Amino acid sequence: MKLTTIIPTYNEVQNLSAVTAELFALGLDGLEILIVDDDSPDGTGQLADDLAQRYAGRFHVIHRTGQRGLGLAYRDGFRYALDAGADLIVQMDADFSHSPGYIPQFVARIQEGYDVVVGSRYVSGGELDEKWSLGRYLLSWWANSAYARPILRLQVKDATAGFKCWRRSTLLGIDLDTIRSNGYVFQVEMAYVCQRLGYRVLEIPIFFEDRRIGRSKMSIPVKLEAALRVWEVWWRHRHLRPPSTE
Repeated sequence: MKLTTIIPTYNEVQNLSAVTAELFALGLDGLEILIVDDDSPDGTGQLADDLAQRYAGRFHVIHRTGQRGLGLAYRDGFRYALDAGADLIVQMDADFSHSPGYIPQFVARIQEGYDVVVGSRYVSGGELDEKWSLGRYLLSWWANSAYARPILRLQVKDATAGFKCWRRSTLLGIDLDTIRSNGYVFQVEMAYVCQRLGYRVLEIPIFFEDRRIGRSKMSIPVKLEAALRVWEVWWRHRHLRPPSTE
């Protein structure tokens, strides 16, 4: 089984070596890492190239220029991993807000028959780092529970979760060309499309740690813009239905 972990990066040079070491320390057979770097000015891309030489065949890099952003980075990463024959694909952040230690649990649960496993902050047992400010917590809660989920009638509790394990067939069943969000609402759009297509989604609780090093790119204006684009997601996919089995 080939498991590809996709990590989009922008100015993560201080975290990349450490997260790479923790991922490979899991000892999972078939684990590969794919870095999708958006032309980081801090040297993240060069470090990724160095790691690709050190872990030849197990560590891969996409250097993106021109139009950048989280959604496009993940779309490019998904396509690369699928073309390379990945059976399972994990998406995660580089900053340790998503602990690599959960990945073996993701793999075990998806093999029970789920199409995607989501590391969730908002199901029973999920936790947020106490270092989060009250304002940051309330905005995140509002975006999930009081805004995106009611508008889209989402069943998942953590609509903006960015820590997921995908089955190959699930990503192949999603027309990635129709996923157009290029900010953090990308996560909401993917969750909505999964639900509309009838995929089996499992949320498992995680502890969401505040980033260890560096500054968060999730500013309040970015979150507010993502919330406004939820309506675009609804309009774009409102007629989507599961494929006919007849």
